[in-house]
Amino acid sequence: MKIIDAVSALGALAQPARLKIFRLLVKSSGEGTCAGDLAKRFGLPKPTLSFHLKDLVNAGLIESCRDGRSIIYRLRPSGMRQLMTFLTEDCCQGRPELCLPEKCGTAGC
Repeated sequence: MKIIDAVSALGALAQPARLKIFRLLVKSSGEGTCAGDLAKRFGLPKPTLSFHLKDLVNAGLIESCRDGRSIIYRLRPSGMRQLMTFLTEDCCQGRPELCLPEKCGTAGC
């Protein structure tokens, strides 16, 4: 991933509604969600939702496909992997295990 692509992806995620949409699509396990359901879930007008979805698609983080009269949006796993790899490839001088989330201890998370 080039730096300009990483900046585009990070910029797309640097907005609360887009980050919420992205996180929901990550959780949907590839099944995806139709635009109408996303609009209802997040209480967004359809033009506003369309703007946010376009930004995430252009950043390569999600993709869309038509299913009858609906447009289904899904996570684009390769886009997320490329961003995560870019962010962690030089982590801690070649010790990427230091970038992994900490495990819960006895005190809980």
